[in-house]
This record gives sequence, C-alpha cells and structure tokens, in this order.
Amino acid sequence: MLNVVLFCPEIPPNTGNIGRLCHATGTTLHLIEPLGFSIDDRAVKRAGLDYWAELAPVLWPSYEAFAAALPESASLYFLTTKTDRVYWDASFRKDDYLIFGPETRGLPESLLQRNPENCLRIPQVAGRSLNLATSAGIVLYEAIKQIAKS
Repeated sequence: MLNVVLFCPEIPPNTGNIGRLCHATGTTLHLIEPLGFSIDDRAVKRAGLDYWAELAPVLWPSYEAFAAALPESASLYFLTTKTDRVYWDASFRKDDYLIFGPETRGLPESLLQRNPENCLRIPQVAGRSLNLATSAGIVLYEAIKQIAKS
C-alpha cells in the first residue's frame, strides 16, 4: 500500500520498530545504505526480530539506485524539520514513498533543495526532534487514514 524509506539509518532499535510498524500495516520498508548496523541473519535473530523475514525489507546501495528504480508516477515525501509544510497538508495516495533521514542529521540538504514542494514536517516545539520510529508512525498512519477515506 505504502512505502517507508530509511535513508542511512543509524540506530538498530529504530529500524526494528519501524520494521514492525511496516509489517503491521502491509507497508514496504526500503533501507538505503550505508546502514549504521548489520542486518545479517545472526544480528536479526539476536535482536528478536522474528517478523524480519516476512517483512522482507528492500535494501538499496545508494539513494541514486533507489531513485532510478522508481516508476515515473512515484510520489515521494521527504520528512524534515526544515520546511513549513505540515504532513497533514499532503494528499497521500496508495504507493507513495515516505522518506526519513538518519537520526543524527536528517536528510541531506541537497536532497531537500531538489524537492522543496515535497518536504513535510511534524509540528513540534523547539528543541530536540521526535524519535525516528515515532515520526514514521505519525506520518504513516496519517497516510493510511487519508487513503482509507478516498
């Protein structure tokens, strides 16, 4: 139904929580390398991610490889604190891509500058940003709600 894309995720528990969220919602999880951790069988089993094989995340060697494989009709949304447009103002549709950056630095400025009309934010008070897994859940469920109503 939808796609969650993690660009160079750094913290394994966040990716695990987002993986569980994607599994529960039938959402495809895309992971763009480099990752800040291993997702080999041993690491996944040790982390207790018993649903990981069913989730079958799609691994991409780079953002360029990911973007080159997208259909022309793909709608991409870039989640960032560096925009005024709020996520609920987007009109989400089936098969959209929700793209989240690494926990410590967010999406690259160059990527945001190339796609200003598709940048979205979650309103929050000044200071620390929300946890990546929380952010993914907030935006993903808004997209699911909008799609269900259409």
